[in-house]
Amino acid sequence: MQRSELIALLDATLEPWRFKDYAPNGLQVEGRDAVRKIVTGVTASQALLDVAVARGADAVLVHHGYFWKNEDARVTGVKRRRLKTLLDAELNLLAYHLPLDAHPTLGNNARLAEVLGLALEGQGGEQGLLWHGRVDVPQSARDFAARVAARLGREPLLLGPAGKTVHRVAWCTGGAQGFFADAVAMGVDAFVTGEVSEQNHHLAEEYGVAFVAAGHHATERYGIKALGEFVARETGAEVEFVDLPNPV
Repeated sequence: MQRSELIALLDATLEPWRFKDYAPNGLQVEGRDAVRKIVTGVTASQALLDVAVARGADAVLVHHGYFWKNEDARVTGVKRRRLKTLLDAELNLLAYHLPLDAHPTLGNNARLAEVLGLALEGQGGEQGLLWHGRVDVPQSARDFAARVAARLGREPLLLGPAGKTVHRVAWCTGGAQGFFADAVAMGVDAFVTGEVSEQNHHLAEEYGVAFVAAGHHATERYGIKALGEFVARETGAEVEFVDLPNPV
């Protein structure tokens, strides 16, 4: 397929124009026109680019790309090395941030809900990125955190009342610890996100709502993997998901 066909498919599916984002969505670095093999991953790190080059990819498709708002615009150091790798290999870099978080079936929130056994009841918060619903079996916050650990393969940090019975849960993958107060206002018993800040400990105790920090990378692996599988089905391209270890 041609690069333009891939971009058209991704844009039509994820509708990036609906979001006010912190980085450009879509094609970030232009490579060769023909795209036969795609490597997908959470973040366009140097390690992921090196894997893509070694495996003969024509494009890299990620959730976390480049050119973030307020970042240093100079092409030096790490940024220079990454861009040089892409340009030397004629690799296309495509990135979708909030559009991938929000997609109703392929997105990070949707796929995390499936992995954790959460039934969606609604969406709210900034740009509809905060989802809420119910667990399939009510359980203590301690047991719910153990479920998260078993299903994500990573031990989460549990804050707040470990013995509280969890019926309703709010979640937003990645670095959404700032959504905690909005989640509490939804009347949930627990909130799941990737990262945690110091004040979340105090708020969890004072609100009486469990806060589960399950890892930024761990909560956002599933959307980009699902998106790659969708592209493979729709286009016949070879797509490989590369899950590089990340403890954060």
